[in-house]
Amino acid sequence: MTELKPPLVLIVDDEPAQLALLSYNLKAAGFRVVTARDGEEALLAVAEQGPDVVLLDWMLPRLSGLEACRQIKAGTEGREAAVIMVSARSEESDRVRGLDTGADDYIVKPYSIAELVARVRANLRRLRPVAAGQALEVGDIQLDPETHRVTRAKVSLHLGPTEYRLLAALMERPGKVWTREALLDRVWGRDIYIDTRTVDVHVGRLRKALCMHGGEDPIRTVRGTGYALG
Repeated sequence: MTELKPPLVLIVDDEPAQLALLSYNLKAAGFRVVTARDGEEALLAVAEQGPDVVLLDWMLPRLSGLEACRQIKAGTEGREAAVIMVSARSEESDRVRGLDTGADDYIVKPYSIAELVARVRANLRRLRPVAAGQALEVGDIQLDPETHRVTRAKVSLHLGPTEYRLLAALMERPGKVWTREALLDRVWGRDIYIDTRTVDVHVGRLRKALCMHGGEDPIRTVRGTGYALG
């Protein structure tokens, strides 16, 4: 199967009823969900789970949402997650403060579930376009997650499931240098323990598939670090 894992949303709220409501609706919308009940739990979940989106309540015990957001964005594991601050504070100064702390979006309570899901999807389209179902194009390479079709110079390519996920990750961040460890987390998952040399093997297979019908190798090796597309 070339199916990519659904995006992972971390919900951070100290109200059990709110956690249950949001979890139910986000799962129904096709997302994977993990939860935390305070700011410190949130930081631990970000480090261990690597969520794509964090729904972060402003008022939290132990560590405020603002401070949790600052630490998430300062850390390696959460830097690329989309943080959506959720708050009853509706003043412009509060919104500015939340966004200045590093939040990618700000939603005011009360809100509709439909709006919240739409905000999550909008942030995913920017951050993880393949997970959001958006086709990608880098140079002469195209990847369509709806049809799972990959082409180069309009010629269809046949990729194995791991090579497809690997290409999707590289295409979502053209030019970004991925470490082998980061690619293991994104492509294989954090709960699977395999040697980082496995990445090299699958990058080699992907290169072979991409260059099967001609063209230069689009994957750049960064010595001592990892790989980048373009």
